[in-house]
Parts: sequence; structure tokens; C-alpha cells
Amino acid sequence: REFTIKGKIYICFSLSELCGWLNKLLPDLEDRRKFHEKFASSTSFHGVQNIVQTQSKARRALWLLIVIGGLAIVIWQICSRFIYYFSWPTTTTVVVQYVENVKFPAVTFCNMNRFQAHAVSNLKEIFIIWNTVSAILQKFSMDDKYFQELNYFLLGNQNFSIKDFTRENGFYLNSSTLLECDFFGKPCYPQDFEHIFTEYGNCFTFNHNDLSARRVSLSGRGLHLLFDVQQDKFTDEPTLGYTDAGITFVVHSPQELPRFDGLGLLTPVGTHAQVAIRQLKSIIQEYPWGECKPDIKLRYHKIYSTNGCLLECKARYIQDWCGCLPFILPGNGTECDLLKFYKCVYPAVYDIEIKGLCTVGTHNSTCPTPCEETDYPTTVTYANFGGENAIKYFSTKLNKSPEYIRQNLVRIEIKYHDLSYKITQQQKALTISELLADVGGQLGLFCGASMISIIELLEYIFTNFCWMCIFLLLKAPEMPQWNNPSQNQSTHKEKKKGIQEC
Repeated sequence: REFTIKGKIYICFSLSELCGWLNKLLPDLEDRRKFHEKFASSTSFHGVQNIVQTQSKARRALWLLIVIGGLAIVIWQICSRFIYYFSWPTTTTVVVQYVENVKFPAVTFCNMNRFQAHAVSNLKEIFIIWNTVSAILQKFSMDDKYFQELNYFLLGNQNFSIKDFTRENGFYLNSSTLLECDFFGKPCYPQDFEHIFTEYGNCFTFNHNDLSARRVSLSGRGLHLLFDVQQDKFTDEPTLGYTDAGITFVVHSPQELPRFDGLGLLTPVGTHAQVAIRQLKSIIQEYPWGECKPDIKLRYHKIYSTNGCLLECKARYIQDWCGCLPFILPGNGTECDLLKFYKCVYPAVYDIEIKGLCTVGTHNSTCPTPCEETDYPTTVTYANFGGENAIKYFSTKLNKSPEYIRQNLVRIEIKYHDLSYKITQQQKALTISELLADVGGQLGLFCGASMISIIELLEYIFTNFCWMCIFLLLKAPEMPQWNNPSQNQSTHKEKKKGIQEC
């Protein structure tokens, strides 16, 4: 019957009509038996036919054992492959690629004496102030006596700009400090270097723009430099740990910022350093196989690196807490003055380190490992700078004493060991396609089955499941309701009538 209520059509069936419709769907016992026999004799699942069609009981028992044994081995092998796959295994391959030419890296140079002596002769607080500022880049613990000195200085110099002071009175690069510069047989000049602030104050980077012309096509040649550190003009504070004289430098990718903390190479005065570099590319798999996250992007850096990510993380926290941004960190915001550095930025950096707000390494950290990274491992050899004839030559050329030459000149040569780069790549030990191939191979070897066989088996199971549901629906009115005996007695006649109708 059809009923229309509020525009909706409802169709009602009587119990007898429903039971009759279900009876038509359920085949009789003979048809079900024929269905099972047909499946067993025609299935592509090998071995089942031999169990059903053979007349010998011994042969039937043998084939039954063979099929059960094959199924057991297949289940064991498939389970072991899935367990291995979900352990996220990896393999590492190392490939050495030889090329005709290779890009030259960026090199950042700093004087280990950070400030001009005449500018800080009566201003010793500058060293403490710069260490406070550069604590963002390297860990620095300050004694109480330094805090008192800094307090006295801030009382009378609240508008003092450490950025401008360092830029004007720190180390500079010109023809008097860079005596010689040669890149692959062509001269280079101080204007080929870009200024950058680091924990060493004013530093200068060669090949900062990653120019395509700056490529090396012959091993053993590269960048040749001769520095004059001018110890009589530049100085530092030994009590803060700066006791050396010379040039410190770091080799890095042109697209990344230099990182000196623990990675800088020191070349003392009176030394000739020869640096042989190699290019090493590392490719890491994404989580859960590796520790990288390919979807992480940086706002103020061209490529992702843990150092760049760490700097941007610190910049976000400091800008939120202090309302300003230190000039040595990337980003756009109001520049922190000296008072903010002392009152807020320095304590904020300490909290970030202690609380682990900006972490690196694993996929759970703030800055996970990059998926692709280029490093430049170095091999450095040292020799005393200049023989007697060379000392006399430079003494005459610079109009300086031989002792000055030994105490101030530093020669650095940076070149490729050979024209090749090494690729270390982390790969999945078992991919999805390989897993499916393993599963298919096990099924085919021990059971002679394929994907078609699996579909046949699923169809057979589904058909029997549907018949079982229909059978239970037809038998449902016959099931006694044990929970309410009085209701059972009162409705016994109605149920009996329903059963008769079915």
C-alpha cells in the first residue's frame, strides 16, 4: 500500500508479503549444494578441485593437507612482509658523480679581533653588549659583574645603537686588509664580498649570489686570498674567550646563512692554509621512513635548512614576547634597541634554550632534518707563511717589518679536491609496489592464486553471507523472547499466526 504524508510517499508491506519475497531470494537446499560444488570445481584457487573431484579418500586427505599447508605458509609469509613494511625500513646508497664543472660554494670570512682598537679603548662594555646581542646565534653565559657594567652603561646611553657602532667600528674589508684575491685565475676585489653580521661582528661572504659564472672546471684551483688582520688596529676582550689572532671562515651553500658556532675553521696569523673541499648532497626520506617533512617552507630563506628554520623560530618567539626583532635575525619588524636586548631579548633566548621551544633533528621537533641538504666537508693543511725571500718581498711591498708580516698576514687557498660530488640518498627498502609483488608471489607460489582468485573467493563468501542473513530473517519470528514471559504468553497466538504466514 502507498500512503502520502506531507508530500512524502510511504510503501507498506504485510508480513506475509515480506516473507514471500524473502523466500524467493533464498534458493533451496539442492541449488545451494550445486552452487558449492560448482565453485569448488571451477575456482582458479589451485588444489581445491583435487579435494572435491577425487574419489579416493587417501588422495583427498593428502590434497587437503597440501592446501591447508600452502595456506598456512602464505599467511605466515604475508604477515611477515606486512610487519616488515610497517617497520618503515630504509636503505642508504652512496653515488659518486663526476662532472666537467662544479659550482663553487660560498665562503664567509671574519677577523677574530672584532673591533677597531681606537673605538673601544675607552668603551670596554662594547664586547659585553655584542656578546649579549650575538647570544641569539651562540650560547653565552654572562657573569653578574658584566650585568652591573652593562647597567651602568645603559643608564647614560639608552639611544646607543650597537648595530651602527659595529658596522662603522668593526672589522672592514678593503685593499688594506685584503691584499690579494684571485678566483680561478681572475682577480677579485673587496666589492665582490657581501657584508653580514655574525657572532664575530662584521663578516664578509664571497660568492653570496651563487653566480653561474663562479664554477670550477679544474681541480686544484679555486679561491686564493691574502689577509692582513692588522693586530695593531683591531682588538678583542681576552676575558670573554677571544684570545686568538687570525681569520676564521666557514664554507657553506650560497643559499644558506653561515654558521660559525662549532663549524668555523681557524687560521692563525703567520699561517698558510690549504683547504680541499668536497661537495656532499644528502637526500632524506620523509616521515615515517626518515625524519624530514617536505611541506615545511621558510618565509625569509630560499631553501629550507635547520639553521635558517631555527633563526626564524627564535625570531617569532622574540617578536611575540618583546614586540621587536633583533637585527641579526630574519624578518620584518621594529628593530630592538639596546635596552630591549638587555631587558627582554637576552632572557627570551635563555627561555627558548631552557624550555626547548625551538628544537632541531627529528620529525617531531620544530625544525626537522631537511629533505635535501648540501654540505662541504673540508680537509685543511697548514704551513708557516712565507720563507725568508717571501718575508723580504712582502716587507718591501707593504713597507712593513718582517716581524709584522709574521704577526699579521694570513694566506688561505680554497679549492676542490676533485671535480665530483657525492650523493648520499636514503631510500625506502620496501615500496607499496614491491609489497604487492611479494604478496602476489607468495600467493602464486604456494596456492597458485591471483587477484582473480581473491575476487572469486570474496564473491563466494558474500553470496553465502547474504543467504545466511535471509535465513535468519525468516527464522526471526520463531525466536522466543526470554526477557518477558508474560508478553510471550499474551502474544503467542499472534506469533503463531505470523509463523504460519511465513
